[in-house]
Amino acid sequence: MDGLLVLFDIDGTLLDTGGAGMAALKEASKALYGVEGPELDLAGSTDSGIVRQLFGAMEIEWSEERAIVFYERYLVRLEANMQDGSFAGRVFPGVEALLDRLHAAEATIGLLTGNIAGGAALKTRHYGLGRYFRFGAYGDDHHDRNELGPIALSRAEAVTGRRFAGSEAIVIGDTPKDIACGRAMGARTLCVATGTFTAGELRDHGADVVVEDFSDTAEVLAELQPGS
Repeated sequence: MDGLLVLFDIDGTLLDTGGAGMAALKEASKALYGVEGPELDLAGSTDSGIVRQLFGAMEIEWSEERAIVFYERYLVRLEANMQDGSFAGRVFPGVEALLDRLHAAEATIGLLTGNIAGGAALKTRHYGLGRYFRFGAYGDDHHDRNELGPIALSRAEAVTGRRFAGSEAIVIGDTPKDIACGRAMGARTLCVATGTFTAGELRDHGADVVVEDFSDTAEVLAELQPGS
């Protein structure tokens, strides 16, 4: 698989924090502004987009400075929530075996996630996946997920010294927003039904490949092959 660029989402795709992330957002809002804010639909959204929505709902003017303060408080709460055992998080079936096989096959593996970089690092490290990812495009790079693809391609080139076209990449996620992001960069999309969307819903949104989970490593690897 040398020459294949595989870009993974995190939440709902690789792992589930058991609600630690949502709780951290509410706790940060409560600590800074006195209220938890409205209910949020996190699936496929970028953290910076979520914070923009949160600020808008509370009639707080957006600024990068306010966002940075919010992110800092959020990261403190996220780490505490994952460590205190109150949230039943887990890595999804087959994830580590798939990542091991991709690494052994010399695929280039990165992240393409709505998490801010600090949140992505905390989550992947806490669940033992950090060693697989040398680069990524993150939710604090841009609030629009569809703008993250070119950033991921650029960072892949910076790490490997090889320029990747979008058509050489495959975006792996669990939401229609992952599918749209893949299309925007000209990549294939593989979706896994371990998040909030069913396999049928993901097919209806146009994913190139859909699997229930990553338990069958050989099947997933076969689907990742160019031209499959």
